Amino acid sequence: MEFTGKQKQFLKKEAHSLKPIFQIGKGGLSQETIEQIQAAVEKRELIKISLLQNTDEEADQVAQELVLATGANLVQIIGHTIVLYKKATKEKNRHISTRFEQAFFKSR
Repeated sequence: MEFTGKQKQFLKKEAHSLKPIFQIGKGGLSQETIEQIQAAVEKRELIKISLLQNTDEEADQVAQELVLATGANLVQIIGHTIVLYKKATKEKNRHISTRFEQAFFKSR
């Protein structure tokens, strides 16, 4: 799903106060890390991932790998920080997606 400018702006605002919950270092992006990120994005919907300075990975490349592996949407890349969003499949985990849908889909 591609977001409009206003939708991305909403998600960026929601992500602003979040702290990165994953850090990718010199070991790079492992399968175990990808699985943990999948679980986290399912539960939290919106997450930040930080690339440490000692990594050889490029933020764009890591972001694309994570989008393909998790099915999440890329919200933004700022420097070495990646923001991903994915609507939770479980109703009890839908906090951000509920506000997102109210702001953009139910007001029409």
